[in-house]
Amino acid sequence: MTELMTLEEVASFLRIGKRTMHRLLKDGRIPGTKVGRQWRFDKAFIDEWLHQNSAGVSVSILVIDDDELTRALFRETLEELGHRVVTARNGAEGLDLVKQREFDLVFLDLKMPGMDGAEVFQEIRTAKPNLPVTIVTGYPDSNMMARALAQGPFGVMRKPFDDADIRIAVNSFLHTSEKRRRRGPAV
Repeated sequence: MTELMTLEEVASFLRIGKRTMHRLLKDGRIPGTKVGRQWRFDKAFIDEWLHQNSAGVSVSILVIDDDELTRALFRETLEELGHRVVTARNGAEGLDLVKQREFDLVFLDLKMPGMDGAEVFQEIRTAKPNLPVTIVTGYPDSNMMARALAQGPFGVMRKPFDDADIRIAVNSFLHTSEKRRRRGPAV
């Protein structure tokens, strides 16, 4: 059975505003059907659209998470999209990789044994202040999150999540990066 979504539901799913949704529809860049005066979207088509719109742009991504299944989900999802993925089992291993290699984006688990995500984020900010980081957490209101926020801006991805959430987070990063690239360097 086809799962239909409203404009508001798709905007929320893609984590974009309604104005952006209307612009994508006006430009014919997102698959939708007008039923009467309302837009409806087939969820399967939106999932495919997400997949196609992230294809062709390859970025290098580091995933730091102590959970093996989480690392595997990130790796499988991101490699399917054509991205280069490196994973680390803990904060210390992740920091070593950040210092040794160049990454376009880091997904960082907040709650890990040993060095927690807030500590790792602080060290990443010291080593590479402009490296985009998305913190993955089931504890958005925790003391660790408050400590991370004190270090500067970052993206947030709430647990539990699935492969569609990973695609959305990466597409959001790519969209923001493209907008910055078009604007040029800050004066």
